[in-house]
Amino acid sequence: MTGAMKATNARRSWRPAFGPSPAQPATRRCDHPGCALEAEYRAPQARDRLTDYYWFCLNHVREYNLAWNYYAGMGAEEIEAELRKDTTWQRPTWPLGIQGAKRKFAYTIHDPFEVFEDAATEEARPKARVATPEEEAMAVLELTPPLTADMLKARYKELVKQHHPDANNGDKDAEERFKRINHAYNTLKLSLSQ
Repeated sequence: MTGAMKATNARRSWRPAFGPSPAQPATRRCDHPGCALEAEYRAPQARDRLTDYYWFCLNHVREYNLAWNYYAGMGAEEIEAELRKDTTWQRPTWPLGIQGAKRKFAYTIHDPFEVFEDAATEEARPKARVATPEEEAMAVLELTPPLTADMLKARYKELVKQHHPDANNGDKDAEERFKRINHAYNTLKLSLSQ
């Protein structure tokens, strides 16, 4: 085979070759008048030139930072406007809802216990009527109107036989049910006799 590829150790890269860097001063001198120490710390020159720096030694950068006041020379209104712009990172803003004013959303929540109902809907909703003692007694005896004395007596006898404590071996639940049946019977008998 002619023209076969040969393995080589020579590596070619797309990166530029690293050569000697352009000449830079070995050390910077502190910009504070009369200081000959090495400057390692930078500080902005002015509020409107935040990318132009002074270079200071540690002691002089501390002094400069203590005296630095970004808002120096600004009036109260200018400071307030600057603070307001800073709350949105110097970005333009608009009132909430303007952008999506044309869109309407209908969010509904499944609320079976009506926890999120507001007071206005509660007032509009009809109030549940409280049952009278006669209606409660009829519910205990499982009767429906119109009620006659014969119907009341027949249903009472049937329920007494079923829930009497002697018929249920002294069961406490049956005894409580028996008491409610007796109370309901007396309530209905009294209302029928009037």
